[in-house]
Amino acid sequence: MRPSPGLLRTLAEDLRTVVARDPSVHGRAEALLHPALPALWAHRVGHRWHRRGWRLLARLLMTVVRAITGVEIHPGAVLGRRVFIDHGAAVVIGETARVGDDVTIYHRVTLGAVGWWHDLRRPVGARRHPVVGDDVVLGAGATVLGPVTVGAGAVIGAQALVIADVPAGARVLAPTAVVTARFDGPPVVELLRRTASAGSW
Repeated sequence: MRPSPGLLRTLAEDLRTVVARDPSVHGRAEALLHPALPALWAHRVGHRWHRRGWRLLARLLMTVVRAITGVEIHPGAVLGRRVFIDHGAAVVIGETARVGDDVTIYHRVTLGAVGWWHDLRRPVGARRHPVVGDDVVLGAGATVLGPVTVGAGAVIGAQALVIADVPAGARVLAPTAVVTARFDGPPVVELLRRTASAGSW
């Protein structure tokens, strides 16, 4: 991760990144309406406040932004340049997470800790959240937990759960859905089967 330029240049670069990487956006004016851009911009400001010791003000800003965008980024997290959060809904990035440059994050991605029962036993100041290298793609619903490292250029597929280090350039893929034969039973039985399988099988 290279040194960051000034705040205004970083915000402008974020805007250009949305235009460049979201094919549904046609121009900068439309990019201003991208659902995750306000969360990213607020984090850029909140992170600077957090570093200056204005923790409560930074947390307040991110709490308001979370209520509006559905994206929760702790102001202590470090985000690199040209990070692209697509859709944004339900993205969670924890306090000690570090995200490199040119990372793509899809909706429902979590960069979290493994749980307070482990974290309270760690030394004060120890990292609890992942480090994500440059050029990583985090697919929809991917979950990366604990002080693990995801190497540069890795792809974490949709719905994948990562709890160990991932080498640079690796692919981590969750099992895909299994197509089963059509069920030709009575309509009521079919309805019950589909309802049950949606939540409990």
